[in-house]
Amino acid sequence: MTDLAIETEGLVKVFGANRAVDGVDLRVPAGTVYGVLGPNGAGKTTVVKVLATLLRPDGGRADVFGKDVVKDADAVRGRVSLTGQYASVDEDLTGTENLVLLARLLGHTRPAARARSEELLAAFGLAEAADKQIKNYSGGMRRRIDIAASILNTPDLLFLDEPTTGLDPRSRNQVWDIVRAVVAQGTTVLLTTQYLDEADRLASRVAVIDHGRVIAEGTKGERKASVGSGSVHVRLRDPERRREAEAVLRGALRATVQPDPDPVALTATVDGHGTDLGAAEQAARALAELARAGITVDSFALGQPSLDEVFLALTDGASADGAPADRAPADGAPADRKGPAA
Repeated sequence: MTDLAIETEGLVKVFGANRAVDGVDLRVPAGTVYGVLGPNGAGKTTVVKVLATLLRPDGGRADVFGKDVVKDADAVRGRVSLTGQYASVDEDLTGTENLVLLARLLGHTRPAARARSEELLAAFGLAEAADKQIKNYSGGMRRRIDIAASILNTPDLLFLDEPTTGLDPRSRNQVWDIVRAVVAQGTTVLLTTQYLDEADRLASRVAVIDHGRVIAEGTKGERKASVGSGSVHVRLRDPERRREAEAVLRGALRATVQPDPDPVALTATVDGHGTDLGAAEQAARALAELARAGITVDSFALGQPSLDEVFLALTDGASADGAPADRAPADGAPADRKGPAA
């Protein structure tokens, strides 16, 4: 037995001249949500496909619950399930028909398949839509039934590849509640996402991948602390003076200052480098400088940097070359596998 759900060492996957995964090391504790963050083309989905035995690695090692994903692929498949980026169910079938069909394929008897389907439809708030065709479901309903299909047989490890892409806030919260419930039952979840608040709410540890490499890993607190000891948020009374306030903050904090979408708001990260002052003292000095400049501050907050700020600091906003590292070539590399990994 192992206390690690996933362990990789020097994992490599190559598509032609493109090293989509370039020496990835991961250690994912069992029974947790582990977040994998990164810009488009960073290699997140390729890592998931290798771990789910859908792609064969070209180098390194990957174990799932101590089983090698190449040598013991069947044993790995028996313990994992994958929900990809797009709905994997048949749109012409009803919710019940989809779940019963998949449950039968997974070895359930007909009565057991029906009972399990009814249980999941009720648990995911889909009982009233059970007899509707999937093509009449909303986006949030489709994602919920897709996850339900992935846990017809409760997996030890569930891969969720950007599960809330395109969903409205209410639907995203519903999916998050489902993830928490799945983990509460003992399942490990590896979550890839570009929504930083999603990782912040769900994951206990995160890895940031860019250009096929892990460029940072640790708890959320560790990652936030790595880019600064605090984040200063100010709201001004006069939006016309925001540019002037930005210059004052930049000089007082010796930090990058970002205008927020709110036309009277600014955010700066306090890193503490080159000064004996703590984050609170630096923020107080900055407020004093704004007052001396005659700039009125209506509200002020000091907190940890957000995961958004961590992400942007580590990846510089996007992959430099924009290469679609997550895209498998069209000449025979497996496409996304949909639904339960059996």
